[in-house]
Amino acid sequence: MPGISLRAATAHDLPAINAIYNHYVIHSTATYQEEPATAPEREAWYAAHGTEYPVILAERMGEVIGWGSLSRFHARAAYRPTVENSVYVRHDHLARGVGQLLLTDLIARARELGYHSIIAGISADQEPSVRLHAKLGFTQVGLLREVGRKFDRWLDVMYMQKML
Repeated sequence: MPGISLRAATAHDLPAINAIYNHYVIHSTATYQEEPATAPEREAWYAAHGTEYPVILAERMGEVIGWGSLSRFHARAAYRPTVENSVYVRHDHLARGVGQLLLTDLIARARELGYHSIIAGISADQEPSVRLHAKLGFTQVGLLREVGRKFDRWLDVMYMQKML
């Protein structure tokens, strides 16, 4: 999609990030969160990121059309070399390459920051996300059956990993 630019997110972008995310909370199994995230929750999430765990945006003509982040994979210290990625594209901009741009950038940032691997926890029914990660070199390393329940359905979580 022409005219897309990527940049680091700022606190000013949190309402747009939350709007994109909350669409998926309400309408999708892309996240297992069941209640929309509030502004204070999003602010706390953003505060936990910073330079070690970047949050980036995709913009087109001044509008935020997607975001991605690298987050701490696990609280225990020995997990420091591993991060978890998240990518969310505004629902009216799906299947246009935005997710690939975001994930490609996150992979490059993870390398630059010296991380050793990236983990993606994906609802197994989210086939476009699974395909995107596979296209960019992630491999399936685990499948947890029926560990989530949303919309009166049992959901499996697929873990994919990319070694850097």
